Amino acid sequence: MTAEPDGPEDRLRRFATIWSRAVFPVTSTSSTRPEFEAQLLPQARRLSEALVARTFDPEAGRAVGAALVNVHCTDPEALSRTLDCVDAYLVLYCGGDGDQEDLRARCARLQHAMAAGFARALRERTLAEQEAIAQAALQAQGVVAQALHASEARFRAVFEGAAIGIGMADLEGNMLQVNGALLRMFGVSEQTLRSRNVREWTHPDDAPQTWRLYDELVRGEREHYHLEKAFYRPDGTVLWTNLTVSLLRDADGEPQYQLALMEDTTERRLLNLRLRYEATHDALTGLPNRTFFFERLEKALGAGEGQRFGLCYLDLDGFKTINDSLGHAAGDRLLVEVADRLQSCATAPGEMVARLGGDEFVALTTGPDTQRGVDELAGRIMNALLAPISVDGRELTVRGSIGIVEGPAGERSPAEVLRSADITMYRAKSAGGNRFELADPEADARAITRHGLTTALPTALERGEFFIEYQPLVHLGDGSVRGAEALVRWLHPQHGVLGPDRFIPLAEHTGLIVPLGRWVLEQSVRQAREWQELQGGAEAVGPLRINVNLSPCQLTHPGLVQDTVDILERAGVEPDALCLEVTESALIGADDDLLKPLRRLAEMGVDIALDDFGTGYSNLANLRRLPVSILKLDRSFTQSMQQFPADPVDLKIVEGIVSLAHSLDLAVTVEGVETGAQADQLRILGCDTAQGWYYARPGPPERLHELALVDATG
Repeated sequence: MTAEPDGPEDRLRRFATIWSRAVFPVTSTSSTRPEFEAQLLPQARRLSEALVARTFDPEAGRAVGAALVNVHCTDPEALSRTLDCVDAYLVLYCGGDGDQEDLRARCARLQHAMAAGFARALRERTLAEQEAIAQAALQAQGVVAQALHASEARFRAVFEGAAIGIGMADLEGNMLQVNGALLRMFGVSEQTLRSRNVREWTHPDDAPQTWRLYDELVRGEREHYHLEKAFYRPDGTVLWTNLTVSLLRDADGEPQYQLALMEDTTERRLLNLRLRYEATHDALTGLPNRTFFFERLEKALGAGEGQRFGLCYLDLDGFKTINDSLGHAAGDRLLVEVADRLQSCATAPGEMVARLGGDEFVALTTGPDTQRGVDELAGRIMNALLAPISVDGRELTVRGSIGIVEGPAGERSPAEVLRSADITMYRAKSAGGNRFELADPEADARAITRHGLTTALPTALERGEFFIEYQPLVHLGDGSVRGAEALVRWLHPQHGVLGPDRFIPLAEHTGLIVPLGRWVLEQSVRQAREWQELQGGAEAVGPLRINVNLSPCQLTHPGLVQDTVDILERAGVEPDALCLEVTESALIGADDDLLKPLRRLAEMGVDIALDDFGTGYSNLANLRRLPVSILKLDRSFTQSMQQFPADPVDLKIVEGIVSLAHSLDLAVTVEGVETGAQADQLRILGCDTAQGWYYARPGPPERLHELALVDATG
């Protein structure tokens, strides 16, 4: 047993040795194998460095592929053996301790680049040979009068010994001479090949200009032309060639013969097609991938006037649950089955299905009438997902949400279309899933605005774009100002002042609500301290209290209690000057762990208010276990009191809630008071405090202090 190489250089040399042993037998070189290995060592080092480079660049692969041609590795088998060797040993010997999955991906891309570099270099070398042969033929024609026998011998040597196919024909297309390489390429005898006329060699894949160029050449209007052309062999297989046809003139300059030079590119073309397929198709499902789909979408959007497109963007509902519970292997089998069903839905001309990644698929339809067609396509997709899918003996029900975008070609870019489809798909998912929705420009604009606000939130707090307005809390008995609720606002550079309904849900979704809420609490408590200092001797009804809202995310944050204590102590404010408002919906079904921080704060003297009471369908008996001291009655119960007479049912409900609250030693605050009659009715019903536009709109802290001074001085 041989010892493993010790260092990176030893492993690199071992890789070069394996490579040289694999390729040397099919290399046309006069070098010995050790000399050939020495030529491959720099190329092995170049591949190794590219594999582990911090920034990956496939250019090294193309350079190595070209270098193979320079060291006479021109046989296609040499490329095949090289790619096999790189695939099997490059990561093993040169990958080090890097991420194996990333290294394998880099290795695959290097192989693709090597194949491309090899093909390009081989083509350039062949073209050079072709040019040399053509020049030799022309030179042979030019000196035929002076040294006919000598030039004929030289031409015959080039003609017969060339590795590419050569054929000469007259201007009517009758074959006059062919070399052995051409006979081997077609797999026929010389007699058979010479019996064919050039014009018989048509193929369905001929480029439109192929025979136009030929006609121009035999008429003497051009000297040569070059293109890629396919030919049928007698056995029905296709021979692909790089074809160069030159015109040979006589001593007087009149067209006389045509000379064709053919390079067999069949294997290279098949390799390129395979690489192209792998680059444009999903490895798991075989569907076109994101790259291929964007090519087709860009082509559809660039179609002429009168053409339209329709796009269905599908995301499976609950796929993550299947992956998490059954494993990724089961999830992959599910995706394969879904892909097969989707493929069967898009069989009409102009339709295609692609996988963008994960459990996201797209279906595209094009043509003059996609308004009806895209709806039908979405319906077929939804129906295809109805039947359960069997995976590992389990019958799995699969549902999906689809966003549909349809419109005329030429108005939007592929990125804009896909963004609209993505937004629409999430709108369908938010509506419960298992449905499709049509794109709505207004909904797209709102979603884009929400995204913009979401991304701007973190820096907005750092730049000080938030500010707080205060709405007074008034005692219904004597009309005195007892405090205020802190309401945060966002002074956005583009959108102006935004209310909390525009950004608080976004802050909760991103987690920014915790630092934002801490900032609001700190600013509000500091303001409460300033009010106390400004009150001076006018404290007959006690210090002004500040009410601050807590979101559900803040309730579960482990630092809530300590942050509150630290803020109160730094500001020098007693706990009873602070009231934390928690929505009723956040406490429905709350367990003891969630209530524990609120109980600790309540034990310290902080008031806890149950906000929006009456909207959460909570059990009234549940109030006894909640550490609350105030109920904030939702405005929906008191809106009818703005008119006279008030709805008797609402009066009874409010009266019952107030009675229940007082029996539990809870104070009652009412929101949304907008008229004097409403305030009087609520006072008669026994409500304790109120807030609303009847007293004052939210405003700067100075206004609240002025209102409090007016109340204190009478």
